[in-house]
Amino acid sequence: MTTPYIHKDFLLSDELSRSLYYDFAQQLPIIDFHNHLNPAMIASNAQPENLSKLWVMSDQYKHRAMRINGIPEDGITGNATDYDKYLNWVKTLPRTLGNPLYQWSYLELKRVFDIDSTLNESSAKDIWNECQKQIDSGKLATVSLLKKFNVEVLCTSDDLLDDVSIHKKASEKGIVILPSLRTDSIVNKPEEFQIWHKVLENLTQIKIKDLDSYEAAVLKRFDLFSDAGCKLADQALDSGFEFHYIDKSKVETIFKQFLSGEQLSDEDMVSLQSYLLVMVGRACAQKNWILQLHIGAQRKTSSRLKKLVGGAGGYASIGSVTNISTLVEVLDTMDKNGQLPKIILYNLNPVDNAAFASLTGSFPEDGVSGKIQFGPAWWYNDHYEGIINQLKALASHGLLHNSIGMTTDSRSFVSMSRHEFFRRVFCDLISTWVKQGLLPNDMSILKELIEDVCYRNAKKWILNINQ
Repeated sequence: MTTPYIHKDFLLSDELSRSLYYDFAQQLPIIDFHNHLNPAMIASNAQPENLSKLWVMSDQYKHRAMRINGIPEDGITGNATDYDKYLNWVKTLPRTLGNPLYQWSYLELKRVFDIDSTLNESSAKDIWNECQKQIDSGKLATVSLLKKFNVEVLCTSDDLLDDVSIHKKASEKGIVILPSLRTDSIVNKPEEFQIWHKVLENLTQIKIKDLDSYEAAVLKRFDLFSDAGCKLADQALDSGFEFHYIDKSKVETIFKQFLSGEQLSDEDMVSLQSYLLVMVGRACAQKNWILQLHIGAQRKTSSRLKKLVGGAGGYASIGSVTNISTLVEVLDTMDKNGQLPKIILYNLNPVDNAAFASLTGSFPEDGVSGKIQFGPAWWYNDHYEGIINQLKALASHGLLHNSIGMTTDSRSFVSMSRHEFFRRVFCDLISTWVKQGLLPNDMSILKELIEDVCYRNAKKWILNINQ
């Protein structure tokens, strides 16, 4: 009998790795502190319509692979039927061998639907029908699905203008659902600002006429997020980002020009964005929030696709290596004024691994464990080798034991299985290090490491909850 691809010991290569996973990691709840899930779907306990809507149409990783495979855009995000979009993914899946999508997809089929069969064009209809039976049973409604994965806390990604009252309603379903504040609109979306700031004025009843009134309006929304349980903010610093911090008096003039709709020079725009980024950092520090910095994406690629499918269509790429001196200037500017919040650094370019890991020791604060975190392997790095390389860099240059583990950064509810993927890879890596004599074969020490990294550190460091 052929062993199923996703078998009991998937990615666990020896007895110790299996013991670490089954005895310690497997049963731990999930804290997913950065994702793009829709809290309204949780509040309403939304029922998926079919496999395509649940599994394919919300997953931009899959969209990207289908494009690479030559699938027409109409069959990915366009007007094709849901079933045809599913079939287009079925045609692509066998070609993802070696890509994490192959591993994730079969793990998702197994954990959500208990399907072991190989998915291909011959089996596609039967698997669709079996999944549809389970969907129609109502057992895979949004809340049930999250509980199936043992999710304890989710932090969604929300714009400053979003209605965060929905999170309280969502939390009534038995899982803690918290907002996190996506600050890109505050700092670096000049093309949308004229419309965006008018909505901000209406929501806050503050007339934005200068830098002080803008900050007052922003902070009023910060208070609303804080009341809804927000613990984190999130700012993108794309490939090649610049930072030039100048006095407020000079920025005031630039902001008034910007507010009037005047086209700023590149230099003035960088100065304004730099000031606003520090403003966000100061607000996070005052509220004891964590500021996540997602660094290094090359988001400007295909103008055609952006026009066709929007700004988050899965077609961005890895950007250039981060200018570490610029990143340090950002952190140091906040730190010099006592306004540096706890920080999570995410890198998209894997060349930055060692540099980011070493920065965890550059801005300490007395009594604060892990003031700067080297965040989980992100986006193009969250595959098997990428996870291992991130863990190795952190272990070599920082404190692995302080790691806050994994997060999905996903728009798909079935992506919670990636926590299992991470935990299996992590347990196998620790076992390998024990075999090599790099770590002691002491189960009490290893147990603490596994449980801290996979669960307790995130609960304590992000949510301020001690066990």
